[in-house]
Amino acid sequence: MMKMSKFINFLISLAIVSLLGGCASTSNPDPLESMNRGIYKFNTAVDDAVIKPVAKGYKAVAPGFVVKGINNFFNNIRDVITVINDLLQFKFKHAVNDASRVAINSTIGLLGFVDVHSYSGGERRKEDFGQTLGHWGFGTGAYVVLPFFGPSSLRDGFGLLADTLYFDPISYISDVRTRNQVRLVQFTDARTELLNASDILDQASLDPYAFQRDAYLQYREGLVNDSTESNVNYEDENLLSDGFEPYKDEELISASNQ
Repeated sequence: MMKMSKFINFLISLAIVSLLGGCASTSNPDPLESMNRGIYKFNTAVDDAVIKPVAKGYKAVAPGFVVKGINNFFNNIRDVITVINDLLQFKFKHAVNDASRVAINSTIGLLGFVDVHSYSGGERRKEDFGQTLGHWGFGTGAYVVLPFFGPSSLRDGFGLLADTLYFDPISYISDVRTRNQVRLVQFTDARTELLNASDILDQASLDPYAFQRDAYLQYREGLVNDSTESNVNYEDENLLSDGFEPYKDEELISASNQ
């Protein structure tokens, strides 16, 4: 009964997002700029004081192959979300490829700690529920900056909520303490990916907020239209999305063989 109630609430929220997204002005993608800039300043202050130092300390202390292995593990979980959204978009060919990635990395790759699929030439794609909504015609809606999470939009913020609550395997860990601990490690890993990108962002423009907003909206539009899937430069893609500094899988594999 509780699951049915959650599903009904989900459908109601989806209808609201559809209405609000359709009402958003395309001439002004940031009607909430004043509020967004306030949240941006809050995020920057918290990040500078706490989150970024923790991420830097983690990266400095942990061996490179450990950092990469943990990142691979969470990317493997993230790939499950991609498979679900592949299916929701009827991209069955991609769903087969992405499901194979999860299967290979979860078994041969030791629960995803080794990205065997990429190491053997496989492609990693990212799909989320925000992209799924865009695929089926839902408008982006107003640009919003989420506390702690950063740039988003009305549609993508709802998509993030749906992915987290319904599609992310971590949400189904029954023990609350364990689930929160896994989330904390996941958050630290995600912020570690962003270290290089945040440094570039600070130097990229006199107005980092506007630069981040415009880059995010352009990048997300490309993802929805499948124009950045396979031909985007890897480093440019991560600057606009998650800023991941690539490690070499060979380090992890050689270390695990010692």
